[in-house]
Amino acid sequence: MKLRRAIVAAALLLMTSLPSASPGSRQPAEQRPSRIISAIPAVTEMLFAIGARPQVVAVGSFDNYPPEIAGLARVGALIDPDLEKMLALRPDLVVVYDTQVDLRRQLERARIPVFRYRHAGLADVTATVRELGARVGRPAAAEAVAADIERSLAAIRTRVAGLRPPRTLVVFGREKGALRGIYASGGVGFIHDMVEAAGGTNIFADVRRESVQATSELILARSPDVILELNAAPISDGEQAAERGVWQVLSAVPAVRNHRIHMIGDERTVIPGPRVAQGTQLIARALHPDRFK
Repeated sequence: MKLRRAIVAAALLLMTSLPSASPGSRQPAEQRPSRIISAIPAVTEMLFAIGARPQVVAVGSFDNYPPEIAGLARVGALIDPDLEKMLALRPDLVVVYDTQVDLRRQLERARIPVFRYRHAGLADVTATVRELGARVGRPAAAEAVAADIERSLAAIRTRVAGLRPPRTLVVFGREKGALRGIYASGGVGFIHDMVEAAGGTNIFADVRRESVQATSELILARSPDVILELNAAPISDGEQAAERGVWQVLSAVPAVRNHRIHMIGDERTVIPGPRVAQGTQLIARALHPDRFK
């Protein structure tokens, strides 16, 4: 079950991509939304981080953080939004993925305002925080959260400056127990940017897409120094040992030969929300352990 949720969460990351809401417009207090629905984990975290908890009435099926969401209604997610339940909650703002075209149209026909969202690069995380803060009437708190993220990322970049960046394969999905169905980060998107900020070089940086379906032959040809496997769900020591063993068939790859296969089971590495700098530091610790003892 944990593995399934991790794979689905990773797929959600790369089926969508930059917020398209109108930026920066502050509304009078009487027009600020008081009944917000967010079925997007990153945005739900942002809303709570900027102090908008009293305005949130429902979240999505894959929202796990912060713990305070436990008592809120659930309204589905990217592929199974529950429109009937949303309408019953009488929202005055619904956060939707930009790719949810049918849902957007239905909400707009019901005259319910939407905030359109899609993942993009690391810099767009803080841009989204600021835009969201303006939209829900909490610009000062949003600015503080965004500035803290930016300071934390700058500190990580400073800490790894001057170090040789290891050539890194970043895997966010594959078939359990096999080197099949491998999906890796391409050279576009927040995961790619996190690896670069953490002092690594993405071996697929030249592929201008968010994801690459990587075969064993392609991995051999790219010859990574480090293999990072990112999962939303925690991974037990036993699972990690077993899954590292799967890579031994590629013993010619430097990362395998030198035992530099790292499995990070932490949703902070795969959700582009307020904790993204913490996720970047986890990646930096795997790439440059001597600098992050």
